[in-house]
Amino acid sequence: MTETAEVVFESLATGVTPPRRATAESAGFDLRARFWRGKVQVHRAGEAESRAELVQSEGGTRFVTLAPGDRALVPTGFKARLPAGHVAEIRMRSSVAWKHGLTVPNAPGTVDADYPGEWFVLVLNAGPADARILEGERIAQAVVLRYAVPVWRTGQVGTTTQRTGGLGSTSEPPPERG
Repeated sequence: MTETAEVVFESLATGVTPPRRATAESAGFDLRARFWRGKVQVHRAGEAESRAELVQSEGGTRFVTLAPGDRALVPTGFKARLPAGHVAEIRMRSSVAWKHGLTVPNAPGTVDADYPGEWFVLVLNAGPADARILEGERIAQAVVLRYAVPVWRTGQVGTTTQRTGGLGSTSEPPPERG
């Protein structure tokens, strides 16, 4: 049987509800873009400092546009307290990455159990064109995991397998060309 953990959720804006899983077998809870403050922190490619970007509106829908290379802290409109011994990993939704070229540059992002502030999704426009993030759009997902806290001790590691090559050491050699 799976142990149930409780996350304490606090809405920061009208209409913001707790994240939900899309299906019963989904690991991630969908995080939605919520532009409740009217500004989004953006780091424009080539600029030394980030700045507040005003949220735009068209036809009653609020949005932020990111140029290629821009990074933004997309607000979710809530804060939450995870149970001790748990962490939330923030991952980009595959459909958003595929359709818009957006990614989480520090993937997975980490929300620790003792983080008290609003949850944000750090987004990078890795695509070749401008990308628009709409208010209420499911922008990323949070996977809540239990973690271990090991004790580190000094000692000699030794060799446990034949692997000694480092990065890519389990790769097969390329096929011979004939």
